Amino acid sequence: MEYVTAVPHPRSQALGPARSRDVGRRSLGVALLSGALGAAVALLASRQGWSSGTVAVPGGDFPLSATGSEVTGVPAALAIVGLAALVAVFAVRRAGRLLVSALLAVSGAGTAAAALLGVGDTAALDEKAAKTSGNTSATVEALSHTAWPYVAAAGGALILLAGLLALRYGRLWPAMSGRYERDGRPRPRKAPVVDPDRPEDLWKALDRGEDPTGPDPA
Repeated sequence: MEYVTAVPHPRSQALGPARSRDVGRRSLGVALLSGALGAAVALLASRQGWSSGTVAVPGGDFPLSATGSEVTGVPAALAIVGLAALVAVFAVRRAGRLLVSALLAVSGAGTAAAALLGVGDTAALDEKAAKTSGNTSATVEALSHTAWPYVAAAGGALILLAGLLALRYGRLWPAMSGRYERDGRPRPRKAPVVDPDRPEDLWKALDRGEDPTGPDPA
């Protein structure tokens, strides 16, 4: 009785690494785009007006407004942390890359959560109302909100997406330095070619401790 052993086709074996590289390139592009765009959107939205209202003063109602950074500085701060983590992903490997990727994801989630919590925060406007009216118990009236807090939250969601992609596919992404192989060992450098007709090359070889009159190492 004969047993037939199935031999995998060479082409099917080559598809695995090729598909991994393709997935790595695509996820890398999406992560870079979403992370950078999310941080820019969150920072831009934090500088815009988030809420407005009025306070009663002797001459009538005085208009007040508060920007996102006045309401809460958390979204902008976490967006900067997320942007730094996005760059740092390519400077570390293995466990370090996982930790930085987790920091990137947490920064995005925190940015979105802080922006949404800032929608109903009236502390900044109440403080302005107290200073404007001279009454420490005065509060803002006719309160209204803009869409900018939700824009900042969308930016945080993009940063979160970049972090999740880094956690899932970061092992397939290249590192920042090109001097090292994937196993972390430095690539061997080729010895410089010494031209015996050029005295400066002979002196450089002697300075390196080489014998310029010896056989060609190649």
